[in-house]
Amino acid sequence: MTDVSSSKGSPAMKIPPRAPLGVLDGPITPTLLRLALPTVVVLVVQTLVGVAETYFISFLGTEALAGVTLVFPVLMLMQMMSNGGIGGGVSSAIARALGANRRSDADGLVWHSVALATAFGAVFSLAAILFGSYLYRSMGGSGATLSAALTYSGIVFAGSIPIWITALLSAALRGAGNVKVPALVIVSGAVIMLALSPPLIFGWGPFPRLGVAGGGAAVFIYYLLAAVALSIYLRSSRSPLKLRIVPLQGRLFRDILGVGLPSAVGTVQVNLTVTFVTAAVGHFGADAIAGFGIASRLDYLQIPIIFGLGTAIVTMVGINMGANQVERARRVAWIGAGMAFGVTQIIGLLAALFPHVWMKLFTNDPNVREMGSLYLRTVAPAYGAIGLGLALYFASQGTKRVLLPVMAGTVRMIVAAGLGWSAVIWYGASVGVLFQIVAVAALAYGVLTATAVLPRRIFRARGIRAEPIVSKSTAPIV
Repeated sequence: MTDVSSSKGSPAMKIPPRAPLGVLDGPITPTLLRLALPTVVVLVVQTLVGVAETYFISFLGTEALAGVTLVFPVLMLMQMMSNGGIGGGVSSAIARALGANRRSDADGLVWHSVALATAFGAVFSLAAILFGSYLYRSMGGSGATLSAALTYSGIVFAGSIPIWITALLSAALRGAGNVKVPALVIVSGAVIMLALSPPLIFGWGPFPRLGVAGGGAAVFIYYLLAAVALSIYLRSSRSPLKLRIVPLQGRLFRDILGVGLPSAVGTVQVNLTVTFVTAAVGHFGADAIAGFGIASRLDYLQIPIIFGLGTAIVTMVGINMGANQVERARRVAWIGAGMAFGVTQIIGLLAALFPHVWMKLFTNDPNVREMGSLYLRTVAPAYGAIGLGLALYFASQGTKRVLLPVMAGTVRMIVAAGLGWSAVIWYGASVGVLFQIVAVAALAYGVLTATAVLPRRIFRARGIRAEPIVSKSTAPIV
């Protein structure tokens, strides 16, 4: 047996059994990429599935498409809260528990995740039933459009609990370093959904024509099957975690929600920022909002890359923090942040230098192109700051210190949404000035998050310390 020293002042530790290969020792970059790639694939597939379903529903007419469009922001908010918010808390808690060799806590956290998924899913279902009509009316829905929105929303949010269970069980496995099974389950379910959507929407073969309801039913079935498949796997001997009923404990809920609730607030801030900036752009007319909408799609296309890398950062930082390897955890944060900055900054610079290449893919209208190009020339150079900030936000989840990064997101929201909207509505600022304010907000977010997360004081041992254990490994941790 070989004792291994974690960092300055840390006790000698052994490599916890079944720790994912490369997480506690060895090169960091290849391990980050290995853990990130399956999640990136999943998010890309989910994005394509959403585009495909929108395409199918478009054949039902403008009212049907508009109705479903009204539901998407609410559905996206729930998915962001379940995956990046509470799901981030689940991944962080399980990673830290495994790093500290608290196996029973890690398994117990899985059941607590199911309990939280059931509670949050029920809240979203109830909210959709009670407030759906008011919400979609306030967003401009009426007549056939409102009817389509309520039909689609009613079916999709009836499946809120399976959606939450799928998200949190996937997060649990990612926290244990198992990224392949969630990817396989979700991609397989996406294939089934693509196969089911057209027959249910249009009434092919033995299937009845359900219209918009068919699209909602396909989403419901997709997540129900995914939740069942993940539950079965977590009950099997192959799983690194075990799903079993255990007594509920406040400390385990606090371990998840201490990270998950502030992170969920962060997802709400992102949605509010987009909403207010869009409203401010809309003040300049249809060409402006169309150009902004096309250009800002490039912002969203980077999310799968950053989220995939971010979930890998949570796992590696969390496990190393649990094992009291705080210096290695800090190096993971630095390297992950550097990778995120590099990828997003390259995309941003290319978009700023050649904005018309992107805009030509979507429109031939010169006014729309110019408006979108103005956005990309102004905001895209700040993409690197956003990538840096988001990567370090995920690192903060692994350390269980998310308050300051969330506050950095608050500053971004206040500057971009509050100051930007006010400058346009109250002081008559031009759209160019609005985009400059958005860019300044992005830079502030990156700088403030780096200032909050990267200091050594953030990476210090806390909570239950790891127990020395016997390991068959003879390789020292470096």
